[in-house]
Amino acid sequence: MKSETPKTQGLDSIPEIHRVLGLPGPIHPLITILDLTDGQLDLCKLPQSRVLHFYKISFVTKLGGKVKYGQGYYDFNEGSLLFASPNQVIGGIEADEDIMGYSLLIHPDFLQGYSLANKIKKYNFFSYSSNEALHLSEQERATMLAIYTIIREELNSRIDDFSHEVIIAQIELLLSYAKRFYKRQFLTRQSATSDLLQQFEQLLNNYFEEEKPVSLGVPTVQYLADQLNYTANYLSDMLRSLTGLNAQQHIHQNLIERSKEMLSTTNMNVSEVAYLLGFEHPQSFSRLFKSKTNVSPAEFRSAFN
Repeated sequence: MKSETPKTQGLDSIPEIHRVLGLPGPIHPLITILDLTDGQLDLCKLPQSRVLHFYKISFVTKLGGKVKYGQGYYDFNEGSLLFASPNQVIGGIEADEDIMGYSLLIHPDFLQGYSLANKIKKYNFFSYSSNEALHLSEQERATMLAIYTIIREELNSRIDDFSHEVIIAQIELLLSYAKRFYKRQFLTRQSATSDLLQQFEQLLNNYFEEEKPVSLGVPTVQYLADQLNYTANYLSDMLRSLTGLNAQQHIHQNLIERSKEMLSTTNMNVSEVAYLLGFEHPQSFSRLFKSKTNVSPAEFRSAFN
């Protein structure tokens, strides 16, 4: 008998999360911290596959077994952070083992009126997959624990006119530290990052050598990331940490070098070059070429005649 794919259930509000988990209503309807440190919270009560309509930042201090998170499995058993944005699919518990830590849930409405409402959308790690979690050092874990503790104390005992501002400030601090710690993670894993760069460049070269642009078009970051089993944002951020260029910039650089070679060593016209590189319209190729070289393809070619 074929097993059925678990139906994805939407969880629209933080009070609904509390109700499903059998918890008292949240102190604030738009933000809460789920405390997993005492082992009393049964996450198996949550739907196996769910869509949260708020931000989730999970600080895992201990994990036995594995958890379905996004489209992959997370099984790192030391301190780490996992991020999810609204409308992202989150999976359920895959093993009856201890999970310790905190989950900070933030409804987008809590951020309204603050610059963080727009700024939070620019943090790429909210779209990273489970295998791209931020793994924290002992000192980094202590920093994160301090921030979570302040937010929890504000929610539990100091609801006043300043609480909202204090919590917003702590969330911003948490995200700033996460950005710093991810940069550290990229650097400390430079060996893996260097391998990734080689794999990325080889994949890009193969794409052109196998004439895939003719049938698939200009290579996209998403296509290359899928081949390398990374999310597009994580791939770009890793490459930027190593070379200063994101994935899209690497693709453009490769396109321009190949087009220069074609224009200077063959008799193909600009439209033919654009076609072989995957551009649907020659004008799009010409615009990209001029934006990167300050001359048009025709002007570049004339310099060799």
